[in-house]
Amino acid sequence: MRVEELTSYEVIEKREIADINSVTYLCRHKKTGARVALVSNDDDNKVFYIGFRTTPKDSTGVAHILEHSVLCGSKEFPIKDPFIELAKGSLNTFLNAITYPDHTVYPVASCNDKDFQNLMHVYLDAVFYPNIYKNEAIFRQEGWHYELDENGELSYNGVVYNEMKGAFSSPDAVLFREITTALYPHTTYSCESGGDPKVIPELTYEQFKDFHRTYYHPSNSYIYLYGNMDMAEKLTFIDEHYLSAYDALEVDSEVASEAPFDAPVRRVREFPISEGENADENTYLDAGRGRPPGQGTLCGVPDSGLCAVYGSGGAAEEGAD
Repeated sequence: MRVEELTSYEVIEKREIADINSVTYLCRHKKTGARVALVSNDDDNKVFYIGFRTTPKDSTGVAHILEHSVLCGSKEFPIKDPFIELAKGSLNTFLNAITYPDHTVYPVASCNDKDFQNLMHVYLDAVFYPNIYKNEAIFRQEGWHYELDENGELSYNGVVYNEMKGAFSSPDAVLFREITTALYPHTTYSCESGGDPKVIPELTYEQFKDFHRTYYHPSNSYIYLYGNMDMAEKLTFIDEHYLSAYDALEVDSEVASEAPFDAPVRRVREFPISEGENADENTYLDAGRGRPPGQGTLCGVPDSGLCAVYGSGGAAEEGAD
């Protein structure tokens, strides 16, 4: 069967791209509105990913914690950590999950047909039917929980919590987050999608589940398939096993535009340095300028132009205009 003959999908555009020897399709799932991009060619390294626009409204790291958590067992694959099992035992050429400031993606790739089908199946089941609703311990493990340290003091712990403590120890990373917040103070880009360790413990289990219910829906998804495979067969599997179980939903995940500033903005933030380091050699100066919509992207944050100048001291200073 050809892609054009599938009754569950509408072909919006079909185009041949000779430069990459490919036939491409842009499709829409009729029942849910899920968007699908296909790149059909003779490349044996087959690729699948599903992505969702995830636009957090705070810096609790809910999108990042959810990215970790959905890969901790699902309806058809109820083992503790299928991601680790796939990493150890599959023939994948790529296997990951990535949280960006405004979207989350789950990409896999393999040259083996059966392995590729299994990878796609595991990932689809993980994002649509994760065990997070049945097992709060997944949220506590991947997000945050209380525990007693070696001195008997109560402290926070958690996979993402500890990961982001490490990320926030980098002055470069702190500086980039600060300039992004300065440029887009009224949009989702002012939030730390990975999670601010000071804010992560504010996230509740109910908020965590609500985020999945809201954003992990086919109507808010983009599916991508690339390589040498039967595209119609893959789309049929995706529809019959997952998409057809849902109805269309209006998901508010749009990213608002930031209004131009009336005057330049200046912000200063201090950051810790190690004992013995010279503060005069640890100052960072950054200047940023917002761009009109549609005039470029940088590091997953659209419409921003940044240039960095490194100086001396123990502070991060940025300006935006």
